[in-house]
Amino acid sequence: MSEEEKTGLIGAHILLNALQQEGVDVIFGYPGGVLLPLYDALLDSPVRHVLARHEQGVVFAADGYSRVTGKVGVCLGTSGPGATNLVTGIANAFLDSIPMVVLTGQVPTSSIGSDSFQEVDIIGITMPITKHSYLVKDARDLPRIVREAFYIARTGRPGPVLIDLPKDVLAAENVIPFSNEMKLKGYKVFGQANNGKIEEVVKVLSESRKPVLYAGGGVVTAGAEDVLRQFIDKTSIPLVTTLMGTGSLPFEHPNSLGMVGMHGTVTANYAVDDCDLLIAVGVRFDDRVTSGIGHRFATKAKVIHIDIDPVEIRKVVKTDIQIVGDARQVITEMLEVLPAFPVPQVTEWWNQLHDWKANHTLEYDKDRLTPQMVIQCLGEVAGGETIVTTDVGQHQMWAAQYYPAVNPRNYATSCGLGVMGYGLPSAIGAQIARPNEKVVVITGDGSFQMSIQELGTIAQNQLPIKIVLLNNGVLGMVRQMQKMFYAERYSQISLQGSPDFVKVAEAYGIHGIHVNSLEQVRGAFEEAFSHPGPVLVEIAISENENVLPMVPPGKLITEMIVR
Repeated sequence: MSEEEKTGLIGAHILLNALQQEGVDVIFGYPGGVLLPLYDALLDSPVRHVLARHEQGVVFAADGYSRVTGKVGVCLGTSGPGATNLVTGIANAFLDSIPMVVLTGQVPTSSIGSDSFQEVDIIGITMPITKHSYLVKDARDLPRIVREAFYIARTGRPGPVLIDLPKDVLAAENVIPFSNEMKLKGYKVFGQANNGKIEEVVKVLSESRKPVLYAGGGVVTAGAEDVLRQFIDKTSIPLVTTLMGTGSLPFEHPNSLGMVGMHGTVTANYAVDDCDLLIAVGVRFDDRVTSGIGHRFATKAKVIHIDIDPVEIRKVVKTDIQIVGDARQVITEMLEVLPAFPVPQVTEWWNQLHDWKANHTLEYDKDRLTPQMVIQCLGEVAGGETIVTTDVGQHQMWAAQYYPAVNPRNYATSCGLGVMGYGLPSAIGAQIARPNEKVVVITGDGSFQMSIQELGTIAQNQLPIKIVLLNNGVLGMVRQMQKMFYAERYSQISLQGSPDFVKVAEAYGIHGIHVNSLEQVRGAFEEAFSHPGPVLVEIAISENENVLPMVPPGKLITEMIVR
């Protein structure tokens, strides 16, 4: 066939065109041999590619991009180790219901099953942690597969979908693609089928004297925070949140009782335990809230569970009314029904809540340098509208307790999986997604060293991310557990031998600031946010700080260690 007779495209171009049809403007990736046809095609594509320094950084960046936009994040890794390095991030997205399409390279179709170089069954490996997976065998199917993958990732309970791409599929020439018409006979998105339950919920609420609204990640996923606030304002109901629900109601809103559960506020935990009605929206009653003893959780209350995923209903906690549906749609319908019922009488309940708040405030020593003071000062300097990502450890809980989050799309953290090393690459994704907004990472010296190489990605792209590193020289959460529950028998917690993180940052061309005293904190943050480029602020804190309150494992949420 002559050059003039060739009318088709190569497989890689078809893939990129299909991604553009889904609104993809950026891919986070790391190249490898089987992906070379795709990387060659990227040179001619308007789709931006961001090169990370490790595949785990790739998938966490796509995760952060998705969390701050609500869009499907896209990441790309090569076959074999490139694909397996994505697994932790895929699991993280699955547990936190983050929509993502994961593209992996694969050996040529003729070599699959022959133990070829860098061949792994990535579909088999990730089957329990994806909503669906595709092994593409014919480049002509790419438009349909991409369209289906994005539809599955974003609908129902969102999550990751994997597309495995053999090299010969990407390199296929003269391809005339098939239609992108979806063929999803076995995939069902659960709709509203609640038959009068909305009215029943509002009626029960009107009769309640001690109601609590319990909001989780499903509120954020549905974009329901505005109708949630309207509902709270009209009913005067108090709100508690999960870690995933952070920012559903502004931190300073008078109806916010804070986070509930293991490191929740005393008031939030007491309120859930004492309420006569618990309306749970977009939550899964995980063990960090229930302590793994669902049958002893909110035992005085009628429990109403609203969730997009019917599998979550009654999985952990026995419920009285169950509504399967999108949080925004359900709350909107509840708002429409509200005028038909009396407003709940909650004055006495609020008197009790205010009493608990007054007697159990979050406290710390304001005369010395503490992580709690650092987070609170950061919030004052950065402002609640700043996008915050965190790593996992004590600093994650201090951030949840003290950072004044006002918008759930401005707060990204690893919740269900609790992945150390998440914060820095997720901030990269967030900054790429929203380039004109401030982004700050809150991390610790343990977590930071799991993704420290992504400083190179920040430097290469000149992303003005501010990194707040709380350095206590130990694995703080492990130390705290060993202190409280293992008779101070400390085992393998020291991070002695860690580098001077400011010097490491400076080696990447990133401005660094050391903070060693209380008096330096505010000035360091003001300097960081006035600097046009990336900045790392390393703050030395005591290794003896604990995250409190804390519910010991297996205890009721009222059995908190407070001091």
